[in-house]
Amino acid sequence: MEWTPEYCFRRMSSLPGCVWLDSSLATSAANATETDESLGRYSYLAADPFSTLRIDKPQAGITDHLQRLCSRFFQSRLPDLPPLQGGWIGWFGYEFGGCFERVPLPAFNEFHLPLMVLGLYDTVLSWDHLLGQGWLISHGWPEFDPARRQQRAYRRLQSLMRRLESPAATKPSAWQQTMRSQSISQQQLAPQFETRRSPGWTSNYSPSGYRAAVARLVEYIHAGDVFQTNLAQRLLRPATCSPEELMLHLRQHSPAPFAGYADFGRIQVISSSPERFLRVEAGEIEARPIKGTRPRLTDPIADAGIAQLLLASDKDRSENVMIVDLLRNDLSRVADPSSVQVASLCGLEKYPFVWHLVSVIRARLAPGKSATDVLACTFPGGSITGAPKIRAMEIIAELEPTARGPYCGSLGYISFAGDMDLSILIRTVTASDGWWQVPVGGGIVADSQPNLEEQETWHKAEGILRAIDSL
Repeated sequence: MEWTPEYCFRRMSSLPGCVWLDSSLATSAANATETDESLGRYSYLAADPFSTLRIDKPQAGITDHLQRLCSRFFQSRLPDLPPLQGGWIGWFGYEFGGCFERVPLPAFNEFHLPLMVLGLYDTVLSWDHLLGQGWLISHGWPEFDPARRQQRAYRRLQSLMRRLESPAATKPSAWQQTMRSQSISQQQLAPQFETRRSPGWTSNYSPSGYRAAVARLVEYIHAGDVFQTNLAQRLLRPATCSPEELMLHLRQHSPAPFAGYADFGRIQVISSSPERFLRVEAGEIEARPIKGTRPRLTDPIADAGIAQLLLASDKDRSENVMIVDLLRNDLSRVADPSSVQVASLCGLEKYPFVWHLVSVIRARLAPGKSATDVLACTFPGGSITGAPKIRAMEIIAELEPTARGPYCGSLGYISFAGDMDLSILIRTVTASDGWWQVPVGGGIVADSQPNLEEQETWHKAEGILRAIDSL
């Protein structure tokens, strides 16, 4: 019996607080991104957290509170095992940024999306796909007495082993009942507009409305308010299957090195993200902003040509460089300034449906600083806000009709050892109250053309929409 991540997920998905940080398909030859193999090296699966932390409105000092909780359950990392061996796992929504800066709220948040949901997991399944090995690890928290802690760890391991050895549970009737009891009606939604590009989906913008928003943003840029701002439209459709089925379907049709799943009751996040936001490991920091996208083509020669056009694009390169500068400045507040380096600038990466320009920034954590300090100084990511960041976020709140929620936030972990790895939640479905939300956006700069910017959002959405529509 091979206990693959998919096999284990099928047996654990019905447990409360099931989370899956999935990179297993990113390392296969058929789906390789042709990037650093470490991006797809580890996968993690956990469920039944012993504590959950959720906030629904901005709270000052929330990362200090989170750091105190992390310190309370500190556990050194065991060598030669994957970095995550238990800790906080979950997501931070885009509006979590309001905990650090006073930013207006959007006009609509009809799904009442929280700002942050994290579970604290004492037991986790970890896989190293490069070595082809996996581990089941339990710490026995929240017990502090050594004997009781050891007993709890053993009981948790035995319970999970029994579940993994049992047949997979299927409960479609339970999901359908949840749909009936929690569904939000069309009349309760923010204004929606039919989309010609993808039948069955609606948008919170009409095509002309999105183009007008881009034009307004360009006016702000020429007025000197910002250099660049990300603008997104939210695509919406009724859910057609359980979130577990959607996750398994997407990982087959839209694989990514930072894919993930998080189920905290009313809301599920299902992501096929290609973008790392931040990694903090043993005091070393890494960020991998993506700016610059082109669609993949079926003809190999044309596909190679469009990749070279992306590399040669002054507009895309300038967008990427601006975000790199923003991240360097953010990181210099929590890192040794002399250690902040751009390891790669505007590198070309290939994914199943798009080409991306990706940069890599690395730094060393300053003495006395922690992963939560890095989070507070950098969230939300510059690649999905703009520069200067605060003014960009103010303009986003003005021009985008609805809350982003998990989209453009982060999914990942802060481990018992104090390490952190977070994605940027793009190519992401938020499942809630009978609906699937798939926002998609792009960076707007001074020479942006509204028609082309609208087309780019659809290029970015193509892979995940095609995968969903093939259900």
